[in-house]
Amino acid sequence: MKEHNTDYVIIVAGGRGLRMGSDVPKQFLPICGRPVLMRTIERFMEYSPEMRVILVLPRDQQGYWRELCGHYGFSTDYQLADGGETRFHSVRNGLALIPADADGVVGVHDGVRPFPSVDVIGRCYEEARCMGAVIPVVPVVETLRHVTDGTVPRGDYRLVQTPQAFDIRLLCQAYSQDYSDAFTDDASVVEAMGHEITLVEGNRENIKITTPWDLRVAEAVINQP
Repeated sequence: MKEHNTDYVIIVAGGRGLRMGSDVPKQFLPICGRPVLMRTIERFMEYSPEMRVILVLPRDQQGYWRELCGHYGFSTDYQLADGGETRFHSVRNGLALIPADADGVVGVHDGVRPFPSVDVIGRCYEEARCMGAVIPVVPVVETLRHVTDGTVPRGDYRLVQTPQAFDIRLLCQAYSQDYSDAFTDDASVVEAMGHEITLVEGNRENIKITTPWDLRVAEAVINQP
């Protein structure tokens, strides 16, 4: 891999596991014997062992996470930021841990997406060096129907994944804006400043684990030949 400026990933993991029907937050649930969140972090370290990891967790979950790290012998270096009132505020808290003079790319990733391919991570980071703002997407394969306007052409739409990757200074500038309900992801925060978003090909396995069914799919992904 070519030498470049320092890269970061902010991994946001603030779920409570309500749709899982579990008392354990979904990011801590095991997949084939290893917690979801550890698998997520390890995928980024597989892409680049020099990646600087910033983990954003609600304060009341941080003690349990540390216990898990000890239990599983998880020793990857990371910085820890407190989760905020919304995802926007959580990402902002993570960005606050990046030095003001940092130069490079920062990705923002859902802690419960443990399967971004190394190729997809690479595409996002490398393209962001040139374009400034990049998100991975996959085609819509099912028919879409608007609740009042009927069926819409699925070829006009894409499903958005993470990591969403940005020039560090660009994303810090974007997150200096006041919060808006229109900010549904990091790309929408950057777009609010008028910056164009570049789309790159994602990978279908990069699912977001939110239900018991997703856990079964995740186990199948791990066990596939």
